[in-house]
Amino acid sequence: MLKATEAGGKILQQYFNGPFEVSSKSSLNDLVTEADKKSEQAIIEVIHNAFPDHFILSEEAGAIPSSSNVKWIIDPIDGTVNFANGVPLCCVSIGVEKDGEMILGAVYNPFMNELFIAEKGKGATLNDKPIHVSGNGNFDKCLLVTGFPYQWEESANNPLVIFERIIKKGLPVRRLGSAAIDLCWVACGRFDGFYEHHLQAWDAAAGFLIVEEAGGKVTDFSGGKYSPYQKTILATNGHIHQALQDLVNGK
Repeated sequence: MLKATEAGGKILQQYFNGPFEVSSKSSLNDLVTEADKKSEQAIIEVIHNAFPDHFILSEEAGAIPSSSNVKWIIDPIDGTVNFANGVPLCCVSIGVEKDGEMILGAVYNPFMNELFIAEKGKGATLNDKPIHVSGNGNFDKCLLVTGFPYQWEESANNPLVIFERIIKKGLPVRRLGSAAIDLCWVACGRFDGFYEHHLQAWDAAAGFLIVEEAGGKVTDFSGGKYSPYQKTILATNGHIHQALQDLVNGK
């Protein structure tokens, strides 16, 4: 996994200062760059060389199926809009799922030289040093982070409604532009909580395991067991989880 993560990170560094091709996917600001594709190719090559029979799910290539019970879930650049605009808050994110359970996760931001790793049942690290979520239990003094989907349906609990509810309470909220980094920063105690709608599996597969292994709590908005294939995520230090869940749901 480390070799695959580092291979992707090298591509990000190589292309960061441009020039590179940029195009749109589902919407004008849902971007894909030449570097996304090159990073993905480098990562998949490393995986295929070591584990030619493993299943791969990646943002740009989609599913490369096999009969293996091991699946690699890859985001070659999480935070592509940041990357395309020269903002160094972007990363490579790789999760490994076995028999439907996430067992390994790695998130690498080469520009900050930060490598987050987690293994199921063995804790989480940042650059080989153990990390833990914050101990803040005062919801009124917590620091939150979120992201916004490019498209959403109008509803009673859409992203804008939830955001308005939170800022009216006077809580500070940050928006970094990379769900994988958001989750890792919850894991190491920089943020107390994260919530978001409409993530894809590759956005959170590694990060949610890193939060859990750092002592945090991750659920969907209803408080149910989280899976990276779900459309809502709530990740906190555990102490503020119920309070944030209630606020997100308008209770």
